[in-house]
Amino acid sequence: MGNVSTRIKRKLSRRRKSGEDIESSSEDYHETQQTEETNGESPAIKQSLYRVGSVSDDDLRELDLVNSNSGEGSEREGSQRARTSTYGNVRDAAMMNLSAVEPSKHDQSVPMGVIGLKNLGNTCFINSSLQCLSATIPLTDYFLGFDYRSEINKENFLGTGGKLATAYAELMKKMWVGTNSSVHPGEFKSQLGTFAPQFDGYRQHDSQELLAFLLDGIHEDLNRVKNRPYIEDKDCDGKSDEKDAIESWKNYLQRNKSLVVDLFQGQLKNTCTCLTCGHKNIRFEPFMYLSLPINRKCRSIEDCMKIYLQEETLTGMNQWYCSKCKEHRDATKKTDFWILPPILIVHLKRFKYDETGQVGSKNEQPIQYPVSQWDLKSKVKSRGTIYPKYDLYAVSNHMGGLGGGHYTALALNRFDDQWYEFNDSSYRSVDASVHRDHHKTAYVLFYNRSEGDSNMPLNDRAPVIRRQSVSRPDLWPHTQVDDPSQIRAFRRSRAYSGEYKSGLKGMGSPLQSPNSPRRAARAGTMSIPQLPISPVSPRRQSRIDKLLDEGEEKPSSERKKERRKSPKDKSNRQHYRRSRSRSGDYSRNSSRSGSEERASNKLRKGKKKKER
Repeated sequence: MGNVSTRIKRKLSRRRKSGEDIESSSEDYHETQQTEETNGESPAIKQSLYRVGSVSDDDLRELDLVNSNSGEGSEREGSQRARTSTYGNVRDAAMMNLSAVEPSKHDQSVPMGVIGLKNLGNTCFINSSLQCLSATIPLTDYFLGFDYRSEINKENFLGTGGKLATAYAELMKKMWVGTNSSVHPGEFKSQLGTFAPQFDGYRQHDSQELLAFLLDGIHEDLNRVKNRPYIEDKDCDGKSDEKDAIESWKNYLQRNKSLVVDLFQGQLKNTCTCLTCGHKNIRFEPFMYLSLPINRKCRSIEDCMKIYLQEETLTGMNQWYCSKCKEHRDATKKTDFWILPPILIVHLKRFKYDETGQVGSKNEQPIQYPVSQWDLKSKVKSRGTIYPKYDLYAVSNHMGGLGGGHYTALALNRFDDQWYEFNDSSYRSVDASVHRDHHKTAYVLFYNRSEGDSNMPLNDRAPVIRRQSVSRPDLWPHTQVDDPSQIRAFRRSRAYSGEYKSGLKGMGSPLQSPNSPRRAARAGTMSIPQLPISPVSPRRQSRIDKLLDEGEEKPSSERKKERRKSPKDKSNRQHYRRSRSRSGDYSRNSSRSGSEERASNKLRKGKKKKER
């Protein structure tokens, strides 16, 4: 084990030194360099590409195990569980990779991540979208600091077998560790056209449409659910919204688990009411972006959101089918925000389409949008989620008319906290006041949930991204708390153990009260309180995580102990039975034993028969 620790530590230390190979063996690097082609790129680029992700997640896990066994990891055991429940280790690995290749950057005057994308012919909508996604730190870290290939779902017929996700990952690596001033996204565009044929060719398209297809394709490629069960959507009546929302999210996770779900997807509450019989139907549905309408009265994004959330009437061809009336009826429909995701994508519907699906007109109404501390608490109906306050970090802009329009992007860099404007191959540094000039052109806005002090830089307020699983309700957005430091390292059996009981003293009987904390925790409607736990080895924890992700439940020794009856309880029950058997309820003479009493009764019955 000592040799393993030394080998991995050597890998990690070499990342911190510029200009050195980080592979454990130079022969391995040269062999890989000879067997793989990277489209005629220089050895420096090849070295940068191989450098990213060369230490796998298994190696890091193995190193943690070695340190734990040697006593070096005792201080890290408390945070190890939280790291495996989130993407914190991915962020650390990505930053380590980026710091190792920074000296070979193409332009030393700008930080890493500031790079142009070549226009292949009316592909400005692709370049604008990619710059916004590149500025999405958790998404980029995933492809720079994680062995994403281990999560590729090759059995999912809705995806590309990992081809699209791999092409996107390679493009991100070139954008962040390449040595050229601009990147040619040809291979990525080819794979995108295979997945969504409408983007094959060189026609102008909608950047929001591209984002929807791209994120959906990446999700299907990385969906951790191999066999999707059939689950029918449940219609709710509004009597227990919190419970129904959690149950709906659980059903959704049984079919969809990926980084895209963890980052971009939230939950809406849709309520339809029949205007004839008054029957109400409620459904909780996931969403990945908000498409907000614009009219002439809109002046800000808040005005657009009011229109989106206001109640509408469904009549004529839009009538709603009432399950109680058994026919289509006029009805009202109301949409509410239930859960907002860590990364909120807002689409301003500037284009109007005709009946044939062609763009008919564009609305260039100036729409003011907040850059930091956008508070949406009053618009979120759920009571069990993190405080929804957001900071802007990227914008996809569309300028011009329908015939000669052009897309650009504004993005906040993670290293210098500076805004940059991207126009295909060119880029320039801009001040935050540049947003005032884009109120007419802002089309898709990317917001990062703020989980830090408002005085901190924008990038330092990035949210904690939790790796959700069906068997881990403590990681669902419905059960979170406002302060990430209060999130406890979770163990399934702990919710039923003695430690949990002791933590609920003074809160009433957890077994009898219908609204008790224990029942709420068991139902997944509250976050588990901060309690001390015994350390778990990283190897055991990784096995537990794998089983939980597969939807299986591993027997817990604590739960077995809970099922066992203590000797004290047994003695109490035995004593109770013996005392009852000797009491007056069973015998007229308490001095007699049970067998003596039965013999006496039998004798009396025999005498009575003889007398008869």
